[in-house]
Amino acid sequence: MKRLIIMALLLFVSGGSHVAFGQKEVRQYSRKGTKLYKKKEYSKAEIEYRKALEINPNDKVSNYNLANTLYSTKRGEEAMKLYASLMETQKNSPGEKADLAHNLGNVFMSDKKYEEAIQAYKESLRARPDDEETRYNLALAQKLLEQQKQQQQQQQKQDDKQQENQDQNKDQQNNEQQQDQQDKKEDKTQQQEDPSEEKMSKDNAQKILEAFLKDEKDTQKKVDKAKQLRSRSGKNKKQW
Repeated sequence: MKRLIIMALLLFVSGGSHVAFGQKEVRQYSRKGTKLYKKKEYSKAEIEYRKALEINPNDKVSNYNLANTLYSTKRGEEAMKLYASLMETQKNSPGEKADLAHNLGNVFMSDKKYEEAIQAYKESLRARPDDEETRYNLALAQKLLEQQKQQQQQQQKQDDKQQENQDQNKDQQNNEQQQDQQDKKEDKTQQQEDPSEEKMSKDNAQKILEAFLKDEKDTQKKVDKAKQLRSRSGKNKKQW
């Protein structure tokens, strides 16, 4: 990805001695900040750019290079806001507009906001169509966006499958709970059956026992009677 561009210091035509003196200090701080930035002494560079902006908060060069410094120190959100503000509020040349849009695209790329990066790179190319590095970044952002969408689709499928499994497990648990409750209800119902049924069962058992005893008694009577008849028959036999 194309590195950030330190914007060339602009010469301003001042309308008075006081303004000229103030702008001279702005340029001095901004130049010092740029030298520190190139040495990758970003914290010190930021201090110099902010000193320049204390004198002239609208200085385009200091604001632009401060945004670059913020981006280089992993403060992409702050850099993005400053780039966007410069694009909206400043009158920029085509080259400046191309650099601003390109660097804004870099911020979006770092945050994996590929759709926004694509739009920023396209805007940069509209201002400077022959910039091959911006064109390369645009192609890279488009490729990464495609991969991101594929990954999101795969993740969505996995999430849907996981949710489906969870729903099935939940349904199974609910069915098991309902069956368990039904079994408990049936057991309780059986335990609470009408006592008269138990009484009837006892009465039936008593009747069966009495009938059995009566049959046994009748049988015994028949046996006794048969014995008596045999005894009498024996007594009536003639003796030889």
